[in-house]
Amino acid sequence: MSEFNLRDAAAVDVPAIREIYNYYVLNSTCTYQLEPDTLAEREAWFRAHSPDGYPVVVVESEGRVVGWGSLSKFHPREGYAPTAEASVYIAADHHRRGLGRMILAHLIERARAIGFHTLIGGVSAEQTASLALQEGLGFERVGLMREVALKFGQRLDVITMQLML
Repeated sequence: MSEFNLRDAAAVDVPAIREIYNYYVLNSTCTYQLEPDTLAEREAWFRAHSPDGYPVVVVESEGRVVGWGSLSKFHPREGYAPTAEASVYIAADHHRRGLGRMILAHLIERARAIGFHTLIGGVSAEQTASLALQEGLGFERVGLMREVALKFGQRLDVITMQLML
């Protein structure tokens, strides 16, 4: 994987992060967001993260951001502070290269170093590659919520994944 560079994201990466994410908003059920993020919305999201609390990382290839991942606050109530949610998105033209695994494995180690107790991932039940990625790194299926989302005219189930750190 020497052609890929994993690093902390910087503000200059936000447009690329937004572009990758918005592709999935418009074309996939891996996110249940229905309208693409504006640049201002994605910049606000980025400002809510920090390298020592809720990091955002990117993978570059030939100077282009081709994937990103983040740890985010799982729930706004203070009692949930030991728990973070992990997210990973890869540019559509860079699938099947191990980048998702690289990013998620890195985020797991970062979560341990920060001191989180557990990581959560919410996965659309039809996203078998995402489920396999998380299970391959030790996440377990701990819950199923049936038909809690509606996108592209489909009622969708969410599988809650959890990794105890």
